This record gives sequence, C-alpha cells and structure tokens, in this order.
Amino acid sequence: MAKVLDLNKLAEFSQKQGLLNTMEDRRGVKKDVLKTSNFNIVLICLDVGQEIPSRPEPYDVCFYVVDGKGAFTVGNEQVELTRGGMIFAPANEARGIRSLERLTILGIQEPH
Repeated sequence: MAKVLDLNKLAEFSQKQGLLNTMEDRRGVKKDVLKTSNFNIVLICLDVGQEIPSRPEPYDVCFYVVDGKGAFTVGNEQVELTRGGMIFAPANEARGIRSLERLTILGIQEPH
C-alpha cells in the first residue's frame, strides 16, 4: 500500500538558536518520516544559523536538500548545498550541518 506524505505539513522549525548540542535539541529539528527494514527517512528542519555539530554516526546517510541552503561537513570536507543537492556521509565518518538559509533536508539512512 502506498504511503503519501506532505513534507510541507511535516516540517517544524525549532526556536533554539545556534549549536544543537544535545539529543533533545536535535529531536526538535529532526522527525522520523518512514522506517523500513531497508532504510530510514528523517526530515531535518534548520532555521538560519542553527547547526548540528559534526560527530560520527554508526550508519550511512544521504542528505538531500529539499529547500534552502546549508554547509555540510563530512570528515574534513565542507560543501555548501542548495535545493536539489545531495551528499553522502559514510558510517563512522564525522558529519555536521549548518544552516545558511532556512533549510529542509531529507536524510536517507541505512536502518539502525
């Protein structure tokens, strides 16, 4: 059975400013959209100036920019992406995101 989602209705932006250091801070900008045995999809919404600091995670992820502009760090590389851009971050590699404009991202993760 098909599952239809409206990302615009799911998008929620946190009022917390700057670095989102704690798990609670990140929960305010990250929402599970779909979980299957093959992948997880999360919606990440960052307001201007918000940042998820770089840290390693034990799973692969592709970040796809739905709208806005952000600086993505993977390992020692930093790339700016806008709507339609995508970047891959391998498991156990440090990754972080800083919003340069109001930013909506889909994270497509291996299941964990």
